[in-house]
Amino acid sequence: MNLFFDAIAWILDPVNWTGAGSIPDRIVQHLAVSGAVLLIAAAIALPLGGVVGHTGRGKNLAVMVSGGLRALPTLGLLTLFGIWIGIGLTAPVIALVILAIPPLLAGAYAGFESVDRRTVDAARAVGMRESQIVGKVELPLGMPIVVGGIRSATLQIIATATLAAYIADEGLGRFIFEGLKTRDYPEMLGGSILVIILALVVDGAFALTQRVVVPAGVRASRTRELRSRPTRSRTVVGRPIHEGNRQ
Repeated sequence: MNLFFDAIAWILDPVNWTGAGSIPDRIVQHLAVSGAVLLIAAAIALPLGGVVGHTGRGKNLAVMVSGGLRALPTLGLLTLFGIWIGIGLTAPVIALVILAIPPLLAGAYAGFESVDRRTVDAARAVGMRESQIVGKVELPLGMPIVVGGIRSATLQIIATATLAAYIADEGLGRFIFEGLKTRDYPEMLGGSILVIILALVVDGAFALTQRVVVPAGVRASRTRELRSRPTRSRTVVGRPIHEGNRQ
């Protein structure tokens, strides 16, 4: 417990909030690396997932690729790319992109696949082109699941981006590795706490985004569905009795 309070004291120390390598500086670096990785991975995975979900083709391959990439050890990939490419951000960015692709790909094709096929068939019946069906029907209705995939990928990136400091002087992971090297455990734990707080803040932002992106018509229909559900009932001696009319 004393170590935890020492870590909090290290975080609150004004010395650690000014100058190069300070907490704000490391947070900006961490977010910059995470954002770059997310953009690259999304540019690769989201279109592929959308095509799979829209056409229904290649789903088994997408599932196998996602499962295979999830099984890869990130630290092993980072070490391999670090030896191959050298010191710097390139190696950790490549490793993190590989980590981020599976949840983005799965969220994309699951979001498109979740749209009722009767709705898609109705859109085709009224003369909508495939691009219009994707942009005006499947994407809006599947957006909450797609955002869920982005949310999952972002949390994994933020948590794992601490490894970027393994071969590059970037991000909050630097506090963890410096603390481990110098046996400054308050700094090491303080860096870990900062990563957790950053992940929770970003997760909360995505949770709100998932609610906002649900189309108004879908929210209204869900509300009407909940209101129209019958009163729960239970059976007593083989006879159903509504809870609102107990005798």
